Amino acid sequence: CYDKYLKAAFKEAATKAGHPEWELPDNAGTYNDTPDSTEFFGSNGTYLTDKGKFFLTWYSNNLITHGDDILDEANKAFLGCKVKLAAKVSGMHWWYNSPSHAAELTAGYYNLYDRDGYRPIARMLSRHDAILNFTCLEMRDSEHDAAAKSAPQELVQQVLSGAWREHIEVAGENALSRYDIYAYNQILLNARPNGITNKGVPKMHGFTYLRSSDDLFEDTNFELFKIFVKKMHADQEYCSDPAKYGQELKPLKRSKPKIPIEDLLDATTPMKPLPWDEETDMKVD
Repeated sequence: CYDKYLKAAFKEAATKAGHPEWELPDNAGTYNDTPDSTEFFGSNGTYLTDKGKFFLTWYSNNLITHGDDILDEANKAFLGCKVKLAAKVSGMHWWYNSPSHAAELTAGYYNLYDRDGYRPIARMLSRHDAILNFTCLEMRDSEHDAAAKSAPQELVQQVLSGAWREHIEVAGENALSRYDIYAYNQILLNARPNGITNKGVPKMHGFTYLRSSDDLFEDTNFELFKIFVKKMHADQEYCSDPAKYGQELKPLKRSKPKIPIEDLLDATTPMKPLPWDEETDMKVD
């Protein structure tokens, strides 16, 4: 948001809010800085001030509005086609357990312990009947350096819970190339947080496995991958008719009316994640 057009847009917004003296932040550090080493993300940092909150709200709102506009144009382009729109939401899991959530805030996801930065996105997607596609489903907290305060498990639970509460479908993918039982079991858990037989609980609409490679097709890896695919389908045999398992594509309808930004921001009120089992009931091992 530091090109001349967005600088001008921020200055206009700040002036309208009664603070013509406010400029875009210049104290957030550089790519490899830790949050506490910066003025913006540090203890009692700029992100907690009125100026910081104004900037972060303006920044995240612009991105949500942009996504809304893009989806609206896509809806017009594919109107009547048998397609389903989806939007990718990035999994910024590092620094999730730090007070400032610095990586998320930098990327425009204004998410803090007292503010949900993802449910407003899900609410925006709901007007387009679009799928929220999230990543890092294979990751566990224990697999990451504690110094990075990374929490992919909690992040996944927060984002998916928010989307399901907004009554939209959720899809996912893995972030890293993984061929082990731990990654597959974690994906299975996130795809069905409360197992295969518990009716009335949310389940993932679809999953994209990344990525096809020579490593994947090695004998041992490929045999385990086939088991994983079977478990993702709850040990059911292949079915060629999507209508039989509730995923028949219907002609795309026109998006519903635009949701006012105030209504989107109502969804920033934090809520506890939905219940999650400790482990999947369909382990590959």
